[in-house]
Amino acid sequence: MAYIDNSDDLIDTRAEARVEDYVALLKPRVMSLVVFTALVGLVLAPGAIHPVIAMISILCIAIGAGASGALNMWYDSDIDAIMSRTRNRPIPAGRISRGEVLVFGIVLSAFSVGLLGLAANWVAAGLLAFTIFFYAVVYTVWLKRSTPQNIVIGGAAGAFPPIVGWAAVTGTVPIESLSLFLITFLWTPPHFWALALYKQGDYGAAGIPMMPNVAGEKSTKRQILVYSILLAVASLLPSILGFSGWLYTGVAVVTGALFLYFAWKLYRSEEGLPMRKAARGLFTFSLSLPVRRIFGIAWRQFVDASWRVDAMSAPDELRSVPAQSPEVAAARARTRRRRSIALAIVLAVLVVIFYALTIVKMGPAVLNRTI
Repeated sequence: MAYIDNSDDLIDTRAEARVEDYVALLKPRVMSLVVFTALVGLVLAPGAIHPVIAMISILCIAIGAGASGALNMWYDSDIDAIMSRTRNRPIPAGRISRGEVLVFGIVLSAFSVGLLGLAANWVAAGLLAFTIFFYAVVYTVWLKRSTPQNIVIGGAAGAFPPIVGWAAVTGTVPIESLSLFLITFLWTPPHFWALALYKQGDYGAAGIPMMPNVAGEKSTKRQILVYSILLAVASLLPSILGFSGWLYTGVAVVTGALFLYFAWKLYRSEEGLPMRKAARGLFTFSLSLPVRRIFGIAWRQFVDASWRVDAMSAPDELRSVPAQSPEVAAARARTRRRRSIALAIVLAVLVVIFYALTIVKMGPAVLNRTI
């Protein structure tokens, strides 16, 4: 009883910030996706970049994403205290003050942009600064509480990292990087609207005009299906533009078809618990987008670069032929094609196994539990 009655000590202990609270302010799960998509842009960009500069660039993008998350939590602390999935965040839980978080976010923003400009180039730094501004001001302050299109327009902030990564290497924003932007941009609405369908009670209590709360479940399901179709088409752009290989194309087709399957299943679902289960299934599967991109990187790096054979890979009778001769080039192409096909088959089998386990093994635990 003596411990319980000492309420002053109890309050002081709960108010003390921990290291993990500052980590939580950076939204590490969101940051991991940002880092991954930025890495895709950096790796796929033509040209050379020093490994140290590349690591610093990715670090700056990660810090910038974390700064955006901190500024978002600073502004949204009032509604975070209402929603079940956010009420234990550091500010609503009383462990860190809003003023501390604001300063933390601003300092990280300035540091990440300045360091990226000095280490890589100021085009990438400018894009990073715009990304932070777009997420913290345009989305968080303006769009989130004012329009059901908040996720559609605000999703641009989450789609900028591959452009920033590409610009860190080249200092330019070509159509290839814009195609990576478009894929993430079109992925955002079905991903978050699926979440909003089975969490619409939270959003309604917080007064956030998410699509299901404003337009209704039927309209939201229809729009999710439309965006899923557009996403499946946009996912083929890297192949159409010629900066990805057969492996990426195959994975894009398979995952795009599965994404459409989950979207169609949600569209056809009945109201109530079946709809919420279908929405949760789509939301869970939509997290597989990074898997598609990692195979795109694997194709570019291991097939086009690491496994590229030199003149010694040609037949013996061609080894004495000048390196630039058509015969050697043809021999290299044949060897590269055989190895590429072998790698594609192996990784395609792994992809099929992965998604089979996701649907069959994880399905009953994730999709069928009571929400």
